[in-house]
Amino acid sequence: MSMNDPISDMLTRIRNAANAKHEKADVPSSRLKTEIVKILKDEGYVKNYRLLEEQERPFIRVYFKRVEGGQKVITDLKRVSKPGLRVYVDKHSIPNVLGGMGTAVLSTSKGLMTDRKARELGVGGEHLFNIW
Repeated sequence: MSMNDPISDMLTRIRNAANAKHEKADVPSSRLKTEIVKILKDEGYVKNYRLLEEQERPFIRVYFKRVEGGQKVITDLKRVSKPGLRVYVDKHSIPNVLGGMGTAVLSTSKGLMTDRKARELGVGGEHLFNIW
């Protein structure tokens, strides 16, 4: 079975597992997905992640972070650029998610980065998704 949008699949798995109050989610591995999960960890949306090769195909195990009272840290994820409609932003029109309370993830010529880092470096790119 072929998958048209592996990033959307990953985001959906993370969103569904977080909404179901699971403590972890498994996602098929790739370099791009590993970089995305690394950004989510650096921004404080997930507790940790681990690359595992227990089965025939490697996967990423994402451990979710909870705040006091058991509430989830990830409220929602929204895919912006899709294979059928790519969305690019220049350095002057990088979105500000929820007035800075959320994070936009961009794929730039200097690698994957958050909206804050892209503004700091003055680069634009493909607007992959928003998280808050």
